[in-house]
Amino acid sequence: MALDPSAVPVSAPATTERDGGRGAGSTPAAMERDGGSGAGVVPTAAERDASCGDRCIEVMEEDTCCVRYVCMGPNPMMARYVYALIFLITNLLAWTVRDYGHSALGELQRLKGCQGARYCLGAEGVLRISLGCFLFFFVMFLSTARTRKTHDCRNSWHSEWWPVKIALWMALTAVPFFAPSPLIQLYGKVAHFGAGAFLVIQLISVTRFITWLNDCCRSEKNLKRCHMQVQVVSIVAYVGALLGIVLMYVWYAPTRSCKLNILFITVTLVLVQLMTFISVNSKVKAGYLAPGLMGIYVVFLCWSAIRSEPHTEICNRKASVATSSDWLNIASFVIAVIVVVAATFSTGIDSKCLQFKRTETESEDDDIPYGFGFFHFVFAMGAMYFAMLFLGWNAHQKMEKWTIDVGWASAWVRIGNEWLAAIAYIWMIIAPIVWKSRQVGSSSTCA
Repeated sequence: MALDPSAVPVSAPATTERDGGRGAGSTPAAMERDGGSGAGVVPTAAERDASCGDRCIEVMEEDTCCVRYVCMGPNPMMARYVYALIFLITNLLAWTVRDYGHSALGELQRLKGCQGARYCLGAEGVLRISLGCFLFFFVMFLSTARTRKTHDCRNSWHSEWWPVKIALWMALTAVPFFAPSPLIQLYGKVAHFGAGAFLVIQLISVTRFITWLNDCCRSEKNLKRCHMQVQVVSIVAYVGALLGIVLMYVWYAPTRSCKLNILFITVTLVLVQLMTFISVNSKVKAGYLAPGLMGIYVVFLCWSAIRSEPHTEICNRKASVATSSDWLNIASFVIAVIVVVAATFSTGIDSKCLQFKRTETESEDDDIPYGFGFFHFVFAMGAMYFAMLFLGWNAHQKMEKWTIDVGWASAWVRIGNEWLAAIAYIWMIIAPIVWKSRQVGSSSTCA
């Protein structure tokens, strides 16, 4: 728990009040020195260093001749970026094993689980890297779950001990290469469900953020001040969604034979209109901002689904053009990997996205800034997700170099994600009305 550098001078009344009457920061050793009461006894620097999370030093103020403590504890806000970097390195390692792993053929032949390196390259190599990443973050999840306060020892474990954790990550990354192939194939099947859970958590997080932003902009405090800006953003978002639909019709449905793409795009258009109609309904009154932003989101998901179709499809001309230009293909791949890491990072720190029951609780100074357990759980599911992206959700298909999330399985997963996102948004805006009507009905029945 970090203390204010300008804290009050150490004295018995002030410290007793802060520590519930026991005596400020009194440790067992300090109480023993004071005859058991501990009142007014300040623990030494060594005793304060023994507490989890805080490292304090004594500072003497020359003007007042008083001693104050300056505490420097673990920094969980910085730690999350280190975990994201580890996740990014693991993604790049999986890609290297998939596309360029044959250069390590001689070394992998020594591992018994690889059976002559045949099962440590390509799809199984990606699954083995993914399994190691999953194990690391799952261990972190188990060791940091239900952490609430910054002075908890698990805060220090989450935010520090980097040499130990990097060694653990490297060891767990290497362990799957000694595992037999049937175990890796089983993990590949389980990874489908883990990746699906990641997508569900991600779309709930995005949808809740959009509804929160809409409520914030339409609040009495901000409505008068930002009314014009909200209207402009709403119109731009709504028009942008419709423009994206028109462009998809032009690019990916040039003929009537592209029936599946026409179906995808048309359903997206219907969803955009349905979300807008429900949002502006007199009973909902959610405005145009939320459906406009959700329209952009579902159009992006539809575009991603169509882009994930095999490049041999005659209706996917834009994808075939991309594959013909090496630099464009490489740039798309790099951007996709960065987006995966950024999406995992942003979802992981949103630990309240699954708290559907809103409760007003006052945060305290020693509360952790985000849920450590949820953060690591999302990264563990993200490890399964990036494996599915690199394999196109099908471990038996061969992926081309510098490609990610390509194949019919990938396309249908994206489309399902789009439809589920629209359903989740509609439910979030009508759920309060439904529950309110049920409560009114039940109360009238009891009366």
